[in-house]
Amino acid sequence: MASVIVRDETATGRRLDEMSLPDLPDQITVRDLIRTRVREEVARHNARPSRHFHGLVRPDDAEAELNGYLLREARRIDAERQADLAERAFGRNGFILLVGDRQADDLDEVVELGADTEIVFLKLVPLVGG
Repeated sequence: MASVIVRDETATGRRLDEMSLPDLPDQITVRDLIRTRVREEVARHNARPSRHFHGLVRPDDAEAELNGYLLREARRIDAERQADLAERAFGRNGFILLVGDRQADDLDEVVELGADTEIVFLKLVPLVGG
């Protein structure tokens, strides 16, 4: 079992957030890696619900803000709904996933994890006007 650090970065390389994901199998699909990461961030939020959510994808009924999302009211978030949103975002290039020195391209791709494996989620910002 591997324990890895997952980082969120902008396309320019600016670090936004970092978390540890313990006890991952040595081989995991991209889909399971994304869903595990999202469930962990939602669990952290739900332990102390607030109006601010720092996560991979925007929850329903939230507005983007600097380094996260603003909810209309402090509330718990549905982890499975967030994981579904993250899968769809990956499919439409809403973010890029780098595992080690490779870009993951397919949700069903199996990636190898070790103690030194770098996992980076590059958050992409849609272009204005086009």
